[in-house]
Amino acid sequence: MTGPVTSRTATIVRETSESRVELSLDLDGTGASEISTSVPFFDHMLTAFAKHSLTDLRVTSTGDTHIDAHHTVEDTSIVLGQAIRQALGDKSGIARYGDALVPLDEALAQAVVDISGRPYLVHTGEPVGFEQHLIGGHFTGSLVRHSFEAISIHAALTVHVRVLGGRDPHHIAEAEYKALARAFRQAKALDPLVDGIPSTKGAL
Repeated sequence: MTGPVTSRTATIVRETSESRVELSLDLDGTGASEISTSVPFFDHMLTAFAKHSLTDLRVTSTGDTHIDAHHTVEDTSIVLGQAIRQALGDKSGIARYGDALVPLDEALAQAVVDISGRPYLVHTGEPVGFEQHLIGGHFTGSLVRHSFEAISIHAALTVHVRVLGGRDPHHIAEAEYKALARAFRQAKALDPLVDGIPSTKGAL
């Protein structure tokens, strides 16, 4: 049977010429968060991700937002993915798969997560023009997919996200992040029926 689980936490600092990111997380938290990325709408999305995935998350990011929010969002998402991968450890005892369908008023998004060890993102359904829409004055719609790509790659997750409906860009983006959070919450959960690593290969 699966033995005692060690603390599933991680702390990472990443600094480049474009940004500095300090991030810590606890996969077995309550969804508490302290987020300051200097991109207000992204703060809102990461707060939602923490809350709905039951991951305690602290993030402090600074970057060249006077040029664009792109670098700061990208680098923060890279570090989030790296921290998730580190905190998951050998993935012993996890449920592995998660699936969530989340509405936000008129918007509806679905996310499916496999903690597979194989980075892959399939992302479809955002309405035409969404990627160019400026949300909250700093965050372009294209950054949703870019953030998900960075998280998926660096956490080694297989992620499918579909937008099934929506009109308001804020609602669409938020439904996507919340769906990802809920699916990840299921996938990272410790399942008492799982003995060891949930793969016929013996490793994830």
